[in-house]
Amino acid sequence: MDTADDGTSTARSLGDWLEQVTFADLTEAEATTRIVDAIEEWATAQQWRVYRRAPSVFPLPPPLRGNSVLDVACARPAGAAPIAIEVDRSDRQRTVDKLLAEAAAGRLAIWVRWGAGPFPPPPLPVHMVTREAARRSGRWHTVSGRPAPEHSGSAPVVAEAEELPWEP
Repeated sequence: MDTADDGTSTARSLGDWLEQVTFADLTEAEATTRIVDAIEEWATAQQWRVYRRAPSVFPLPPPLRGNSVLDVACARPAGAAPIAIEVDRSDRQRTVDKLLAEAAAGRLAIWVRWGAGPFPPPPLPVHMVTREAARRSGRWHTVSGRPAPEHSGSAPVVAEAEELPWEP
């Protein structure tokens, strides 16, 4: 990755990686975990250090004390800004505020949104990556933007049914 990246190419790279992630029949928590696992794999493939539940610069809401945590943080080589990543199915203002605080602290902020959408874009400098998923019978399944595969043009094979001997 280019150390001068404003986040656009990094977010695009993560989006391309997540487009390959598929799942079916998962709960919301399981789907989120699958996506976080994939983000860790992506960052590891870039040879970055990965931290789950890393401390954030954003404070916890009262009456709690301390700071919030990030779903994933990545340390990159010298000269490249660290990355702060949050993963959500829902549209949460608190997530936007947290990522804006991370960006103000010099981190590249990426919000990974998944689900049925719509996914309104956050304010820059927060970058958004999306992964569409549909809910059926209370379980989540990934959705692909790719068309269904084409079927062969040959006619189906029709065979005569053979009568089998009947035994009582």
